[in-house]
Amino acid sequence: MKITVLMENDSGREGCLSEHGLSLYIETKKHKLLMDTGASSQFLKNAGMLGIDMAGVDTVILSHGHYDHGGGIPGFLECNQKAVIYMQRAAGGAFYHVEEEEVRYIGIDPDIPGDSRSVLLEGDYRIDEELFLFSHISGRKLWPEGNRVLKRRTEKGFVQDVFDHEQCLVIRQDGKHYLLSGCAHNGILNILERYRKIYHSYPDAVISGFHMKKKKGYTAEDIRNIEETARVLKETPTIYYTGHCTGEEPYRMMKKIMGEKIRAIHSGDILLQEMRGEMPDENSSM
Repeated sequence: MKITVLMENDSGREGCLSEHGLSLYIETKKHKLLMDTGASSQFLKNAGMLGIDMAGVDTVILSHGHYDHGGGIPGFLECNQKAVIYMQRAAGGAFYHVEEEEVRYIGIDPDIPGDSRSVLLEGDYRIDEELFLFSHISGRKLWPEGNRVLKRRTEKGFVQDVFDHEQCLVIRQDGKHYLLSGCAHNGILNILERYRKIYHSYPDAVISGFHMKKKKGYTAEDIRNIEETARVLKETPTIYYTGHCTGEEPYRMMKKIMGEKIRAIHSGDILLQEMRGEMPDENSSM
């Protein structure tokens, strides 16, 4: 299996574009798939530069209904005629960032859920023996504080988003299990708990943002939560790849605790090199 980072907040390869968004291109034995499509069509330019043909993609997984993960879907549909898009039905909701005087729409194009190639799910779903999607993440241990400003608009006004539109992808390949999430809005520890209820073990690797990034600095409580998360993850047998919404400062805090069990990702990176026995770039950072 090969995972190429098509879009990330920072570039790790000359010529690769970056933006506040996430897109992963994954080749398995049976599939060529995308996990998210970034905030715009820029990921398509990176794919072209890296020699990846988007017309060959057969499956798209939308991790949740935010623009920085599904903003590139309209552009992708123009250059691909066969891929099926799997999303939770709730991902078509009206999602907003609401903080002080700022009210900003952060949802996806409302036409996407109604597209003929979109498959709207309501919970867990097995695509085949390689690919499995799960949601229903109910735990609230160390729930990301940044979620507080993320709302859903309803007929009664704005309400707290509970992220029932978030889904995680599990890829089974050569006896190993890989867990992919977009932002882990439900909290990475709660996602791992849900995974363990299904598989009764830990995944071999996790690729996910941790939604720890903040604009206005980190409180003592924030730091405690970040460090506690890192300590828990360090004790698992899993390798973690993270970026996007994790943030540079939280990543540095976690790196001090976790060492080589956590690695940053960038546009143009090829992941899982350590698990294939290749030497990682020791200068890698957020």
